[in-house]
Amino acid sequence: MEKKVFIIIVSYNGEHWIEKNLQSLRQSIYPVSTIVIDNKSTDTTVSLVQKFTEVELIESEENLGFGKANNLGIRRAIQRGADYVFLLNQDTWIFPETMKALVDTAANNPEFGILSPLHFSADNTTLDANFERYYQRKTKTISENLIEVPFVNAAAWLIPKRVIKQVGLFEPLFSHYGEDRNYVDRVGYHQFKIGVVKRTKMVHDRVIQRHFKKDVIQSKFMMLSTVLNVNHSLIMGYLKAFRSVFGLPKYFSKFYGSSQILRLFFTLLFYFAGLKLRIITLYKKRSSYK
Repeated sequence: MEKKVFIIIVSYNGEHWIEKNLQSLRQSIYPVSTIVIDNKSTDTTVSLVQKFTEVELIESEENLGFGKANNLGIRRAIQRGADYVFLLNQDTWIFPETMKALVDTAANNPEFGILSPLHFSADNTTLDANFERYYQRKTKTISENLIEVPFVNAAAWLIPKRVIKQVGLFEPLFSHYGEDRNYVDRVGYHQFKIGVVKRTKMVHDRVIQRHFKKDVIQSKFMMLSTVLNVNHSLIMGYLKAFRSVFGLPKYFSKFYGSSQILRLFFTLLFYFAGLKLRIITLYKKRSSYK
């Protein structure tokens, strides 16, 4: 008996990609159900999704960000009997055999909490740059087809329902960046592994560009995820976050001038002070992951 797979897509102004994304799901040799959560797009995304009558569309009245919107879709999928959810970015597309290979691998390797295909760039030949960086850190070859990795970005995650029941949903303290890092930490705490299935692929059609504002936001959420990392003590989390106040500006100094780096340093210093003031709240959050 085939397991029920629900694809969860969070969309926001994705008119450039969404049709190709959804069309690729129609061509999957493994049957899937699709839920799109639209984060109040201002372009034609919603009308394009509505052309795909088999897709369930949830229109949010506000931009919930990545994690909260995915949580809506995951809850709906589980209510509808999902055995697996597959989180898929709007700017991606998969291939006909992708889902079957992922589900077969998951069924044969229940110790894995997250499985992802190889992420290719838009040329369909080279690996996506960010994915390749994570993939190069692979820790163990499980089989010819399956590689264990410490982390993979959430552009394409297959997660079994039993893992979600144990680990929970995305942490709502993260608005757009850092949710996947926090979730991977929690998956590891519950003794599940992260893997990449080599015989599967998807295309991530994006151009990775550096923006100072984006790097500041990501730096803050990196510090938050460090404090919330349930795999080490709270004291160690704060110590590592404090080191980031100095380490992150040093890292970004190769991309930005001295005035921006100084601005980043003081921004992170004040953010760290705020994290210290929230120590009771963050301690309770960590405890809820266990």
